[in-house]
Amino acid sequence: MVHDLEANKQHAIAFYRMAYTGDPANAVERYVGEHYLQHNPLVGNGKQSFIDYFTEMAEQFPEKSIEFVRVIAEGDLVALHTHQTWPEGKEYVTMDFFRFDDNGKIVEHWDSIQPIPEQTKNGNPMY
Repeated sequence: MVHDLEANKQHAIAFYRMAYTGDPANAVERYVGEHYLQHNPLVGNGKQSFIDYFTEMAEQFPEKSIEFVRVIAEGDLVALHTHQTWPEGKEYVTMDFFRFDDNGKIVEHWDSIQPIPEQTKNGNPMY
């Protein structure tokens, strides 16, 4: 199967933005395949666990924001590099990886998140 890399990139962004900004049920309905495997230890497997997690996050932190810095696609994978801003000026760099099935639907997710440091030994930004 040859994956439509551009479509998968756009779907990963739309999925994440929709879930992050408070509409995870619609995101799942539109972009997730029959089964959804989660590797974030704070979120259970399956569609409903994802919906529950992002619904609670939106209720607790409605003013958070996300910027998509870069997106990379290869084979059945899409990687997102994002900048998240949370209440009280907390900022995080995240990297999310999504695996797509042969129908162009998201079926698996991994992520990594870290606070953006005020200083680095190398002087380079996180982006």
